[in-house]
Amino acid sequence: MQSGGGGDALAERCHPLHSVHMFVMGIDPGLTTTGYGMVRKGSTFEPVAAGVIRTDPNDPIEIRLRELYENLVAVIREHQPDVAAIEQIFTNVNRQTAISVGRAAGVAILAAAHCDLAVFEYAPTRVKSAVAGDGGADKRAVQTMVARRLRLKTPPTPADAADALAVAICHLQALQIPTGAGR
Repeated sequence: MQSGGGGDALAERCHPLHSVHMFVMGIDPGLTTTGYGMVRKGSTFEPVAAGVIRTDPNDPIEIRLRELYENLVAVIREHQPDVAAIEQIFTNVNRQTAISVGRAAGVAILAAAHCDLAVFEYAPTRVKSAVAGDGGADKRAVQTMVARRLRLKTPPTPADAADALAVAICHLQALQIPTGAGR
């Protein structure tokens, strides 16, 4: 998905195969806790920043969504990534959780679009497979493998920040596919 309003210049800047050096913001959406992780690719994957944005479950939904949006825009403006990669909504048994995650994901996509970032979405199983080699990996395995891949001394915490870093790594790995492969 690519945001509008920048024409060919935006497409040139944001197209993932136009740059050997890419700076990606990974996002693990959630209404109470949204993880973000910034990873730059040069000769290796370099972690730049990671953290979480929390909203108060006691606040009205419109306040929480506005806070999430404003904080995501601030993080994007501070770090200025090239693109955003977001984990797709996992449909689970709890429909209310899926709805709240969907709302947070929509706000994250809007924040990225507001900042003229192209947005790429990845299924949770693809993210886990890309980072841990197993689409069914648990959170601890993802944290451990993110630490190894980014040469961190300890696994990143909280798990939402580690998941966001994993999404960024997944996107960067997807870029390593040669043009025309699989066609």
